[in-house]
Amino acid sequence: MITYWQQVNNQFVKTKKDAIIDNQPLWVDARNVTRDETTELQSEYDIDNDHILDILDPDELSRLEEGEGYILTIVRVPNYDSNAETPYFTVPVGIIIKGNIIITICWTDTEVLKDFGTNRIKNVRLTDFPSFIVQIMNRANLNFLRHLKEINRRSTGIQNEMRLEIENKEIMQLLGLEKSLVYFTTSLKSNALLLEKMVTTRLIKFDDEDIDFVEGVRIDNKQAIEMADTYSNILFGVMDAYSSVISNNLNVVMKKLAIINLVMMAPTFVTSFFGMNFKLPFETLPGYWPVIFATLLCLISVFICSWLLNFNRETFSALKKAKKQKRSQKRLINHEKRKIKRQEKRLK
Repeated sequence: MITYWQQVNNQFVKTKKDAIIDNQPLWVDARNVTRDETTELQSEYDIDNDHILDILDPDELSRLEEGEGYILTIVRVPNYDSNAETPYFTVPVGIIIKGNIIITICWTDTEVLKDFGTNRIKNVRLTDFPSFIVQIMNRANLNFLRHLKEINRRSTGIQNEMRLEIENKEIMQLLGLEKSLVYFTTSLKSNALLLEKMVTTRLIKFDDEDIDFVEGVRIDNKQAIEMADTYSNILFGVMDAYSSVISNNLNVVMKKLAIINLVMMAPTFVTSFFGMNFKLPFETLPGYWPVIFATLLCLISVFICSWLLNFNRETFSALKKAKKQKRSQKRLINHEKRKIKRQEKRLK
């Protein structure tokens, strides 16, 4: 969908194509574009087909490039889709400056452009296109920080649920959040390189006020990168810890199954030895005595199995306590050694 915006009293007003004022700057907002709409933009504003394809590529990185009669800027902005496998991801937004027209193209309806269209952002000047581009990047940084906080809250809630019971669904949710953090980190670093290139190449001319604004946006971008790296490291450690817990639980179950298998091996051996060609030892006894003897043997095997399992738990807990005591003793010894070394240094 292509929407045309012009600014009246510092407010964006939607205008029809026939009612556009020629002398005033124009913002052409193309979101959720179709193939016919991209063809229309390409033919009307003489945009290179390769640049259109780059903007519509979901994996395109941020960059600044000069075309034939226009300047192309691609910025990565965050987006959220609750139905997607990876709910938090990033999308490219193409910004084209041509004369007194600025064109934004995106293959989805991103939140950053929505905020501009609904006049949620103050002090936006459509007469200053460089400042408008920096405003888009600044709004993207704020959305990055907001989504990072939401990712942290969601991961904390999932971890609280996994303390009660670990399920595959929760593990997949954590994996999706980890992917989102990787996408955010890559896009933020790409935007940081774009900001440096915008200042150094001088393709986009900034005044003194815009340069100060760019420095503030760079600071917010660095902060978002650090937050994304921190949350990614925390989530990676959590996933590693839960994988260790799952493997430990599996080892405990396998130990129990091995003990049960060993206990049940003896009656299996006896029953397999006395097959159809051999007489059973208790079959000549009258009444229900054979059944009673078989029941007693089963009960004895059950008691032996339970005793072995409890013995294994007690030995395992005793080994844990012994290891903890050894660690605490080592810590105390190291602490005393440090005290002695400090005292020797003071005496010297």
